[in-house]
Amino acid sequence: MENSDTSETSYSLPSLLCQENEACFGEEEQDQYMNLDPCLFSQSEDEYIQSLVKREINSTMSSDNRSITNQSWLKRARLDSIKWVLNTRAFFGFQYRTAYLCVAYFDLFLSRRSIDNEKFWAMRLLSVACLSLAAKMEELRVPNLSEFPVEGYYFDNKVIRRMEFMVLETLEWKMLSITPFDFIPCFINKFCGESKSKELVSRTMELLLAITREISLMDHRPSVIAAAAVLAAFDGQLTRKTMDCKMSVISLWGPRENEHIFSCYSLLQEIEMGKSKTPIQLISPNLSLSDNSSSIDVDESSFTSAVGSKRRLLYNDCDEVCQSAKICHR
Repeated sequence: MENSDTSETSYSLPSLLCQENEACFGEEEQDQYMNLDPCLFSQSEDEYIQSLVKREINSTMSSDNRSITNQSWLKRARLDSIKWVLNTRAFFGFQYRTAYLCVAYFDLFLSRRSIDNEKFWAMRLLSVACLSLAAKMEELRVPNLSEFPVEGYYFDNKVIRRMEFMVLETLEWKMLSITPFDFIPCFINKFCGESKSKELVSRTMELLLAITREISLMDHRPSVIAAAAVLAAFDGQLTRKTMDCKMSVISLWGPRENEHIFSCYSLLQEIEMGKSKTPIQLISPNLSLSDNSSSIDVDESSFTSAVGSKRRLLYNDCDEVCQSAKICHR
């Protein structure tokens, strides 16, 4: 059931972005963030940011697990999933916000449910479900489930829909309506003044996607990630003192937010220097790596639940599941 390419892989930012350069970051999407003049808002710019932050707090779900994991296959599988999401985004012409939202769903699901066994194809199934849900939230045209390229796997549409339903249940039907992309116009105006340009917007969007491979998106609020990306795109050599001065224009932020922004900014600096580190806060370390099964049954009965612990995605024998859930490998 597993794709044969499960060797340790390190993906560079260019490969993760599917060979996309700044010119590839859709003109329409750039213009969307370039031309959104805060002066046109019914509220003042500060009030608009405040309303976004309030919605952000109301829609953000906390992760159930913050533990450091040494499960290298999960790190590898997550990176592979992000690569697939970005490739598929390019294939369908989805917005970059859609890809980001998909990774957010993916991270939140994995922070609350643990997947037994070293099954990379199960992560691919989760990727398909999360991207399908994100597309339904953001895109005007959503592909049929059968149109999603799964690179060597075959997932019956019923199985993908069951996985979608599991994701919805895990997210408690809260679809994380606020992303860092919502903050881009205001933060560029606040931090960069007259320096607004398509290059700045494109670079910010690129960094927002770059950071997805380094951290779980549940570890920082969207506004924090957005601020770090805008500042890094504007100037990659800011000192802490200069950053604090720039961030002081956001009255809602205090020392804690500033610290988180500086942490993300420093990480983006490392990415720029080619010294990005392996993510350390991803998925639960309490994962069984037994290798005695090769299929997945995505019925709710396939999950076990206990107070204070994450529900676990279980695997059954291939023959049984291929008959009932129809998940097979090509």
